[in-house]
Amino acid sequence: MEEGIAALEAGSAGFAFATGMAAITAVLMIYKAGDHLIVLEDCYGGTYRVLSRVFSQFGIETTFLVSGEFEDIEKHIKGNTQAVLIETPTNPLMNIIDIERLAQITQAKKLQLIVDNTFLTPYFQRPLEWGADIIVHSGTKYLAGHNDLLCGLVVVKDEALAARVRFVQNSTGGVLSPLDSWLLIRGLKTLALRMERHNANAQRVAEWLLLQPAVEKVYYPGLEGHPGKAIQEKQASGYGGMISFLVKDAALVSKVLRSVKLIQFAESLGGVETLITFPSKQTHADIPADVRARLGISDRLLRLSVGVEAAEDIISDLAQALKE
Repeated sequence: MEEGIAALEAGSAGFAFATGMAAITAVLMIYKAGDHLIVLEDCYGGTYRVLSRVFSQFGIETTFLVSGEFEDIEKHIKGNTQAVLIETPTNPLMNIIDIERLAQITQAKKLQLIVDNTFLTPYFQRPLEWGADIIVHSGTKYLAGHNDLLCGLVVVKDEALAARVRFVQNSTGGVLSPLDSWLLIRGLKTLALRMERHNANAQRVAEWLLLQPAVEKVYYPGLEGHPGKAIQEKQASGYGGMISFLVKDAALVSKVLRSVKLIQFAESLGGVETLITFPSKQTHADIPADVRARLGISDRLLRLSVGVEAAEDIISDLAQALKE
């Protein structure tokens, strides 16, 4: 499994862990007390939580930046800065960060660039080819693909980093079991087929949502007018299966979550079934309310993980749920 993910991401070594959070924790453990990290603020809530409430206790300092601030990241780099951690597209607002441009800065400053590639997988995006140093996946999502397996993966670009991650993996023991490794290999056999269908369905659903009177805004990098579309098309070969959308009336959120039938109201993402979540109360609940408000993760925002069902069925279910 580890050899396979390294090959898919064009890295020198891969590492398998019991969960996505175990994977990102292992990466963060290669740093030490007194080190400074720059991290995307509109990231997965678990990443925000482990940095702000766990690693902060051990003397690792974190500066959180919103997506636009990475344009001027140099002014946030300090003498003890060791790494930059991003997601692209971001979760849940689908902001796009130019990996190549950021890598040019981190390389010049001798910093590691860590990219969470969960949303696009190596099928659509390979950050090491654009200059990243470390890739992290919640393999629970698209790589496994069936909402029935927990796992995390790390890929590194060179043997020096591999030695550091390997030491942490061996020392702390949060590894993936043999059976789960086999299940993940099985899931990877259909990755290309699934990602193509997720992408095609999400494009159709996003375009449909744009036309709905109850919807104020749709976040999907495949839409014309998305501010990061050109960068996405440069560094990735697809847009992925994740959509977020803002409804005009907060009261509609609970109605939608109660009314969907084919779509399931559940956390997680990346499986064959379409799932809908309420980020401010679920995936991003651990991010402080004032930070969520600043980022735009409001009580009117819903996130869709578009599955592989017939696009017409997904749209039909959303239509009846959104009907006022």
